[in-house]
Amino acid sequence: MELSIVIPLFNERGNLGPLHEELKTILADTPSHEIVFVDDGSTDGSVDELRHIKESDPNVRVIRLAKNTGQTAALQCGFANSRGDIVVALDGDGENDPADIPRLVAKLRDGYDLVSGWRTERWQNEALTRRMPSVAANALISRITGTALHDYGCTLKAYRGDLARSLPLYGEMHRFVPAIAAEQGARIAEMPVNFRPRRAGASKYGPGRIVRTILDLMTVKFLSSYSTRPIQIFGAIGLIFGVLGTLFIAMLVFEKVFLGYHLADRPLLLIAVLMVMVGVQFVSLGLIGEMVARTYHESQRKPIYLIKEEF
Repeated sequence: MELSIVIPLFNERGNLGPLHEELKTILADTPSHEIVFVDDGSTDGSVDELRHIKESDPNVRVIRLAKNTGQTAALQCGFANSRGDIVVALDGDGENDPADIPRLVAKLRDGYDLVSGWRTERWQNEALTRRMPSVAANALISRITGTALHDYGCTLKAYRGDLARSLPLYGEMHRFVPAIAAEQGARIAEMPVNFRPRRAGASKYGPGRIVRTILDLMTVKFLSSYSTRPIQIFGAIGLIFGVLGTLFIAMLVFEKVFLGYHLADRPLLLIAVLMVMVGVQFVSLGLIGEMVARTYHESQRKPIYLIKEEF
C-alpha cells in the first residue's frame, strides 16, 4: 500500500460526502491507496453516511469505535490500522484541504519523517481574539518542547508509515505529535497549507481545551526531558522548598530568641506552607501517574481504544 489517508471524526455527517469526493479526485492518480475513516462514537448518523461511501468506493475502510474516546484515540486507531508506506492524517470537518496532500507527500519524500501543515490564513479576520492567542500558544509549546512549529494544532500531516504506527499516543497527545516524533529522532518539516471554514456541523473544541493543553504540555515536557532522570525535577523542587523552609525556620528562631515574638498565634504561615506543599504533591502525583500510564500502555501493548465494527 503506497498511501493511507486517516480521518478521525465525530458527528461530521454533513462533511463526509464532500470530503470523500475531494479525496477521490486528489487520489485518482494513486492507485495503491486507502482512506481510513475512524468514527469516534458519532451519534448524528455519520455511520450511515460512511456505509454509503464505503459501498461506492472499495478503497474506503471504516472503523467504528465502541464509544467516544477522543481525537487522540481515534487518530492512534487509524495509525495502528493503516497499511500505507506513507500516512496522511486530516480532520473530518473539511477545514483541511485535500489538495495539499500531494505537496506534503512530495516534501516527505525529500528525506523527512514527518511534514506538518501550517494554516497561515487561519484567524486572519480575528487577529486579537483568536490569532494572537494561537501564535502565543504555539510559541510556548515550541519553546518548552524544543520542536519549533508555527501550528501544532493542524491535524493535516504526512508521516512515514512506520513512524505513524510507532507513535505512543494516549490521553490528549494528538496536539503534540511533532514533539513526540522528535523524541524518537524524526526529521520534521513544516509547510503552509490551505484553511477553509467547515461546511456543516459545529466545532468540537471549547474553552476547556486550554486547560487540557497546558496539562498535556507539562506531561510532554516531563516525559521528553525527565522521564529517565526524575530526580532532576523533583530534587530541584525539594531543594527549593527545603531551602525556603530552612530560611523560614531560621527567621522564626531569630524572632523568638532575639526579638521575643510569639509563634503560637501565627498559624497563617503554616497554612500557606501546607497549601504549597500539597500543590506540589498533587502535580508530582499527576506526572508520576502519566509515567505509569505510559509504561503500562507500552509494556502491555494494550490499545486505548475499543473497535466496535470494521467494514
